[in-house]
Amino acid sequence: MTSIITSQPAGAGAAGPADAAALPQAPETPFDPAVLAQLATAFFRALPGEAAAPAGLQSASGGASATPLSAPASATTASHALPFGQQPQTQLAPAGSPLASPAGTSPNLPGTPIPQGQIPGGNFTPTSHAQVLSLGNRAGVAVPHAQAGNGVPDKAFSTLPAYEPRLAGLTDGVPQAHAATAAAGAQHPAAGASPFYFGGDQHGNPSPGGAATDAHAADASGLDALSRQAIAALAGGQPVPTVAPNLPGSAATAHAPAAVATPQYYFVDSVTLPSGYVTPAKPHPHGTHAVPQADRGRHPAFDVNAVRRDFPILQERVNGKPLIWLDNAATTHKPRQVIERISYFYEHENSNIHRAAHELAARATDAYEHAREVVRRFINAPDVSEVIFLRGTTEAINLIAKAWGGQHVGEGDEIIVSHLEHHANIVPWQQLAQAKGAKLRVIPVDDQGQVRLDEYRKLINDRTKIVSVAHVSNVLGTVVPVKEIVEIAKRHGITTVVDGAQSIAHTPVDVQELGADFFVFSGHKIFGPTGIGVLWGKRAVLEDTPPWQGGGNMIADVTFEKTVFQPLPNTFEAGTGNIADAVGLGAALEYVERLGIENISRYEHALVDYGMEQLGAIPGLRLIGTVPGKASVLSFTLAGYSTDEVGKALNAEGIAVRTGHHCAQPILRRFGVETAVRPSLAFYNTFDEIDSLTTVVRRLAGQRRAG
Repeated sequence: MTSIITSQPAGAGAAGPADAAALPQAPETPFDPAVLAQLATAFFRALPGEAAAPAGLQSASGGASATPLSAPASATTASHALPFGQQPQTQLAPAGSPLASPAGTSPNLPGTPIPQGQIPGGNFTPTSHAQVLSLGNRAGVAVPHAQAGNGVPDKAFSTLPAYEPRLAGLTDGVPQAHAATAAAGAQHPAAGASPFYFGGDQHGNPSPGGAATDAHAADASGLDALSRQAIAALAGGQPVPTVAPNLPGSAATAHAPAAVATPQYYFVDSVTLPSGYVTPAKPHPHGTHAVPQADRGRHPAFDVNAVRRDFPILQERVNGKPLIWLDNAATTHKPRQVIERISYFYEHENSNIHRAAHELAARATDAYEHAREVVRRFINAPDVSEVIFLRGTTEAINLIAKAWGGQHVGEGDEIIVSHLEHHANIVPWQQLAQAKGAKLRVIPVDDQGQVRLDEYRKLINDRTKIVSVAHVSNVLGTVVPVKEIVEIAKRHGITTVVDGAQSIAHTPVDVQELGADFFVFSGHKIFGPTGIGVLWGKRAVLEDTPPWQGGGNMIADVTFEKTVFQPLPNTFEAGTGNIADAVGLGAALEYVERLGIENISRYEHALVDYGMEQLGAIPGLRLIGTVPGKASVLSFTLAGYSTDEVGKALNAEGIAVRTGHHCAQPILRRFGVETAVRPSLAFYNTFDEIDSLTTVVRRLAGQRRAG
């Protein structure tokens, strides 16, 4: 690297003293900024193990340097040729080593000033003569350490998002959207797994099983191919390579922007006709836009610390304490990947869908319909047209009760629900029963909180028209044997509804395996936005259901005498829907797919068991709902305190829980209480957070005894 060191001590050059006096000059930097830029570019383009030498690099003095970036200085270099105060480079690392300096010397040594923030790549150069890659926590880079969940060395790249925010998802926790292989994308997370998260033979802490996709397989350096490609493209001035969302019926393309010379659009080439025929699919119109999504590949091992970094709100402080969010049954928080995807929609795609002849309409339509396909894949529905976007679980159940029930339930007919239900799965059926003169029948539960199948069988008769049950109780955490309930109903030709609001984020869901006629859930319960949810129904049942609302988007032809409706799914999506949040829901489901729902279930199962054990040992505390294998809810009461008092004491320590009746008064009254404290868990919670919860509750119990 001696050929690029051109500054000399005063008086050592060819110019005489008179010339120096006549031409006073400011001290020169020893590096030409253009040369340093080439060095940085070459460094970031070099793969691990390769010498990062830009071909034909010209030295500041005009000579070509073939010396690799991290190669030792030439033996002809004498110490007196260095500028005053400069030290020879020390602790040289082999070429391609992550410890090798791209400049060969340290920028903070005397005589080698490098302007920060002015030279491309300058913030990646080391700041210590020890040649350690200065990307934060430098000491940790030099010692063995565990990789982050996506295979990227956690510490070495912890500051990369600050350099280029678009790469944030590539380095922290779960990457942003890059398509997996076609095989990985087609593999449903529930394949080969028990439909219940507790049904497997492995419990406790999650095993490190699972394999990274080919796109995210890390090499010996710990840096996966996708991250290397993105960093190299960034350094070379190229856009970060991404893949536009795959449309239904199109093949997955791995890690390359869609090449579309003349974009074709939804309104030209991919239209669902009133007859139901779908015109051929087309290339995606986004071109080289980097659309953030969540990767479809499997997470190699569940890393709760990597996951937590994806949720910005978990860095909040409440009453001076770190936020501990234990109110997940009410709503879940949103990962950065979902937030960025919604932001990207409004910045680059915002338009109404299906009807306008311009590019933004095509982008918005494709993003919306891609989200529908993600939902289909996530719940393993057989047909994407059976997926209906609505505001949430409540609206979905109301649609079924008002539209399907209004046509098929009559006087004297019977509707069955369970004692576990949320009000949203009671009130619409009550209203239907009152309007039609029908009866509402209730499946009882035992003292642990599980439905009694023996009593359920006794309720079935030839007047039973519909059975609607929750998959998981929002108060007790009971995982209901919905598959058995559905099978019993099917033997009698009864229509069935499964409320998946509390199960969708905690256990694999396969609607074809469940066998129900309807399955519904809300986006905000599974790390997506509020105001968006899904109704899935079997095609035959949906086509036998009249439209619930009338308006735009769901009609094929209107005259004052007659209206012809669009086929599914548009039949039930009247008006302008919540387009951006549907796209956000798709990103949330892709994020969960990336982690692996089985990994989530095993980890949460261990958390629930630990929480039940710790809370159950506190004197005066009564757990509500103790059925084995329960999902993520830890409801309780504490003798001597109202539930509000317990909630306020927890809030003072930054711990968020729900108190009250939880919109499920009948089941609480079944256990002799009106309200309960309800901590509820998600995969970003930790054992330490449960310890913090129990510490506060135990202190309250001790104060009560002392008083």
